Amino acid sequence: MHLLNLGILAHVDAGKTSLTERLLHTAGVTDEIGSVDRGSTRTDTLALERQRGITIKSAVVSFPLDSVTVNLIDTPGHPDFIAEVERVLGVLDGAVLVVSAVEGVQAQTRVLMRTLRRLRIPTLVFVNKIDRRGARGASVLDEMARRLSVPLVPMGTVAGLGTRAARFVPGLDPSALDVLADHDDDLLAAYVTRGISDGRLRAALADQTRDGLVHPVWFGSAITGAGVAELVAGVERLLPPASGDPDGPLSGTVFKVERGPAGEKIAYARIFSGTLRVRDRVPLGDGRQEGDGRQAGDGRQEGDGREEGRITALTVFDHGGDVRREEAGAGRIARLWGLGGVRIGDALGTPGRSAGHHFAPPTLETVVVPGPGADRRALHLALTQLAEQDPLIGVRHDELRKETSVSLYGEVQKEVIEATLADEYGLDVTFRETTTLCVERPAGSGAAVEFNRKDGNPFLATVGLRVDAAPPGSGVRFGLEVELGSMPYAFFKAVEDTVRETLGQGLHGWQVTDCAVTMTHSGYSPRQSHAHQGFDKSMSSTGYDFRGLTPLVLVEALRRARTVVYEPMHRFRIEAPADTLGALLPVLARLGAVPESTGGHDRVGVLEGAVPAARVHELGQRLPGLTRGEGELETVFDHYAPVTRGPLPERPRTDHNPLDRKEYLLNVTRRVGD
Repeated sequence: MHLLNLGILAHVDAGKTSLTERLLHTAGVTDEIGSVDRGSTRTDTLALERQRGITIKSAVVSFPLDSVTVNLIDTPGHPDFIAEVERVLGVLDGAVLVVSAVEGVQAQTRVLMRTLRRLRIPTLVFVNKIDRRGARGASVLDEMARRLSVPLVPMGTVAGLGTRAARFVPGLDPSALDVLADHDDDLLAAYVTRGISDGRLRAALADQTRDGLVHPVWFGSAITGAGVAELVAGVERLLPPASGDPDGPLSGTVFKVERGPAGEKIAYARIFSGTLRVRDRVPLGDGRQEGDGRQAGDGRQEGDGREEGRITALTVFDHGGDVRREEAGAGRIARLWGLGGVRIGDALGTPGRSAGHHFAPPTLETVVVPGPGADRRALHLALTQLAEQDPLIGVRHDELRKETSVSLYGEVQKEVIEATLADEYGLDVTFRETTTLCVERPAGSGAAVEFNRKDGNPFLATVGLRVDAAPPGSGVRFGLEVELGSMPYAFFKAVEDTVRETLGQGLHGWQVTDCAVTMTHSGYSPRQSHAHQGFDKSMSSTGYDFRGLTPLVLVEALRRARTVVYEPMHRFRIEAPADTLGALLPVLARLGAVPESTGGHDRVGVLEGAVPAARVHELGQRLPGLTRGEGELETVFDHYAPVTRGPLPERPRTDHNPLDRKEYLLNVTRRVGD
C-alpha cells in the first residue's frame, strides 16, 4: 500500500481540526467524532490546546484508504504559531487548504497558498461550513480566484447552502476545461478537433493537480460530514504518493522535537530515502553550521561538523496511533528515541531537502520577568528547552542585567509561553511590554584586519574580514579568500562560528543579516614547546585567540561598511464603508502607513498598503471608531524597510561589547599589556 503525507492548513477557526476528526471517523479510525469545543479531539492533545480550542503544536495521525495509507498532519492556524506550519511543509506530499464558507479568504489563507504554490506542493481546497448561516458558495469561489490568484477547478456545487441540510453535489464544472487547457495545449487541440472524453479530462486534472498547477475545490461541512467523502476520494485519486527508495542511502529530515515523560528528546522525522532501523548510528545535522547556535563540545565531530546519534527505539504512525517497529522505510514519518543532540531541521544521514525559511521570522520581543521566588537558572533552562521545540523562538540572555528575552510572533504566543512555564515547569512569570524586533543590513562594503601580536593585538592570531551587502532575504554567507590549508581547520571554524554569533548584535544592537563575510587574512603561531616540557600556550595559538579577536575585526569592518536599521512592515488590507476612507487616510499617514491601492464594491471600500509592525496594534484599536464599527483589518508581515521616523531604535547589548575595544579586552582577556 502506498503512503501519503498530507498536511491540513488553514486560517484559524476555518475548521481544520474538525475536518481532521471527520476524516478519521470517515476512515473508520475513530468511533466518535472529537469536538474542539469539548476538548476531545485526537490531535489537540496539549491541555492548553483543549482549554483554548486552538491548535498550538502540529500533530500526526494515520488512517488507511483503499489504496493509500495517509499520515495526516494537523497544523496550527493562528499566525502566532506559523513556525509549526513552516517545519511541516518540508515533509509533505500534498495538502488540503481549508477555507471558511462564511469568512472566506483571510490573511493567513493568502500567506499559506502563496507558500504552497512557491514550494509546488500539490494542494486541494475544501470550503468548509456550508451548513452555517451566512455561508457563501459561488461568491467564495470568486473571492478565492480574485484574492488568491490561483487556477481553481470546482468539483461540484452546493445545495441547501446555509442550512443544516446543506450538501455537496459532485460534478466537474464546465469551466474545468478552460482552466486545464491553459496548462495543456494538446488538451485544447483535442477539444477543438474531436472533443474531450470525461476520462481524458479527469486524467489531465490528476496530472496537473500532482504538478501543483491547478487546485480542485470541494464544498462541505466537517460538522455534518457533507462533501467529506468526496474530498477523501480526491485525496486518494489526485495527490501523489510518497516516493523514495527504501534500499537507497538514508536521508531524512527532523521537523518536530518534543520531550517525553522522563525529559528525553523524541524526534519526528520524515524518511525520504533508505531505511532507518533501531540500533542504527546516524549522522545528525546538515554539516553547514549556519548559525544553529550549537557550541563547541556538543558532540559534533571536528571533521565534517556533524555528530552521530544511536536510535534506541522508534514508532511509526498506523490506524490512528503510533506503533513500535524495528525499522522505518522511505516515505514514513517516524518518532525516534536516542538522539540526545537532535534539533529541529537536522538532516538524518545524507542531507536532502533543505528546510529553509518559508515565512517571516518573529518580529516581536519581550523580557520574561520571573515571579517571586522563581529560580532564574531554572527559567533559563525551561526557555532553552522551549526554544528547542520551536527554534524561531529566540532566547536571549543578558548576563549584565540578569534578564532573559524571547522573540515571538504575537500576544497569544506570549500567553501560551506563560501558561506552559506555569503548567509544565512550575514557574510563574510575567512579561514586560512587547517591543518590535528590527534588523541591521550593511549599507556597503568594509574591511578590517589585525595581525598576530601587532598594533595592540593581544591575541596570537591574524584575522582579516570583509563585509559586503547582499540581496534582501539572502541571510549570512561566509567565505574564504585565503587557502584553507594555511592554518588548522579548527581555527577557520572558530572564526566562522564567532562571525555568525557576533552578527547577532550589530552596531545598533540588532541582528545583522543579508551580508557576505569573507576572510581575507589568516595567520597563527604554530605549536611551541620548550625542551623536555609540554605545550606552551603562551607561544602557541589556540581557538581562544581566534574567538577573541574575530569580534573586534568584524565590528570594525561593519563600522566601515556602515549599517542601516530596518523595521518590519506589515501588509494591511482594510474593508470599510466607502464614505469612511477619507477619515482613515490622515490617520494612516500619522502611523507611518503607506496606502498603495484602493478599490471596493457595493459601497464597501478596500484600502491596501504597508504599515510599520510597531503601529499595527494602534491601527486596530483606532479602526472601529473611524469606520462606525464596520471596518475589518487584515495584516501580515511583508518586508523590512529602513527606519525613517523618530530616533533610531537601539537594542541593549548582551555581549562583551566589541564596539568598545578597551572594555572588550578587559572582559575577554588578561593579556592586555603583555
